Amino acid sequence: MEFLVRVDGARVYELPADESAALIERERVRGRELMAAGTIRHFWRIPGRRGNIGIWSAADADELEAALTSLPVWPYADIEVTPLARHPMTAMS
Repeated sequence: MEFLVRVDGARVYELPADESAALIERERVRGRELMAAGTIRHFWRIPGRRGNIGIWSAADADELEAALTSLPVWPYADIEVTPLARHPMTAMS
C-alpha cells in the first residue's frame, strides 16, 4: 500500500538548540534507512515550513505505524496520513 504522509516537525525547534540538533541528526539517519528500505518512496520539503510530505510504502497500516513511530521526531511531530488507491485512469495502458 502507498500512503501520503505529511510530517510537521516545527515543535522540534522549540527544544534547546543542542537537543534539537541531535534529534535532527538522528532523524536524518533514520530517514535514510527508511529510504534505502523502500519505505519512503518519494520525499519533498514544504517551502516556508518545517515539514515535509512524502509517499510511503508499507504492507498495511500497522507496518506504516511501526515505521512512523521509529522516527526520532515522532514524539514532537504532527503527522497526517492518507491511504492512497490507484486511480482507474492510471491502470489504462
